[in-house]
Amino acid sequence: MAAVIPTSPLRASGSLFGLAYGDALGKPTEFLTVAEIEHRYGPTGPRELTGEPALVTDDTQMALAVGWALHEAPSLTPEAVEPLLRQRFLAWAVSPDNNRAPGMTCLRACAELTQGARWQDATVIGSKGCGANMRVTPVGLLDVNLDTLAGLAQLQAGMTHGHPTGLAASELTAYAVRALRAGATLPELPALLTERALSQRLVYRDQWLGDLWQRAGSHSPQEFIAHGWDECLAVLGRLTDALRQPDDGGDPCRATGEGWVAEEALATALLCAVRHADDPVAALARGATTAGDSDSIAALAGAFVGASAGMSAWPSGWADRIEYADQLATLGQAWD
Repeated sequence: MAAVIPTSPLRASGSLFGLAYGDALGKPTEFLTVAEIEHRYGPTGPRELTGEPALVTDDTQMALAVGWALHEAPSLTPEAVEPLLRQRFLAWAVSPDNNRAPGMTCLRACAELTQGARWQDATVIGSKGCGANMRVTPVGLLDVNLDTLAGLAQLQAGMTHGHPTGLAASELTAYAVRALRAGATLPELPALLTERALSQRLVYRDQWLGDLWQRAGSHSPQEFIAHGWDECLAVLGRLTDALRQPDDGGDPCRATGEGWVAEEALATALLCAVRHADDPVAALARGATTAGDSDSIAALAGAFVGASAGMSAWPSGWADRIEYADQLATLGQAWD
């Protein structure tokens, strides 16, 4: 039986647009130091979209790829979704718009998928880069049970990033979006995600992952997946510790990592979102003012804040100025 998600103030749209807004604000700061960012934008970081349209990165492009695959799937089963994800990922890989410093893991895996390889053989088995979960937000917006949510989140991650931490962090990211859309508050999330991680620590979803664990050389599927959950639990512990302390206004990466890997992108984005739950644009700016993977951190922070507050979180004029606004609006309306 499908879970029932209550009526909300356009929270699906708010989450998708929030992801894109954060991505756009973090795009020009991704490879700058915090000092350079503050010199360019001031101490509060970038808070205004620039460009007509304001351009995004591969984070939003691949989130849309996942979103369209899910939207078009005749059923939300591995057999129905995997070919559509493959088709969308490969279309992204050869698109002329794929010129936004795309992740090498995604490109390498797509090159193998192009040759017709099974995704378990095409994936970069040792990679837990944030490309696994920067694009998973649409999974968290679906009205599905938790087992299906977990399977979809891990499948879309595993097709390019085969490391168990990428799988676990992607599930937690989707779970966070779902929980916020259903009414959980941002400060409640660290505890909710820790509880979820503990409950899933030995759950290997073979229906969705097949023999992926054997590619990693693990002794058992449980050993394989537990490693990913344990790394996520470690960074969630750091997040909880950081939130117990007063906010010093500095780079959040110092507490929870620079976000180049999946579990750190999740935790640092959550740190930004929780610190600025009452000022959504500030959450994006805080994510963009980091020494790490600023666009991915800000994008996930936007997805979380938007899932919590809906479209009313964002300045009214931004929706017409962001790249891919038509696609974001169509998917958002479908899931709202």
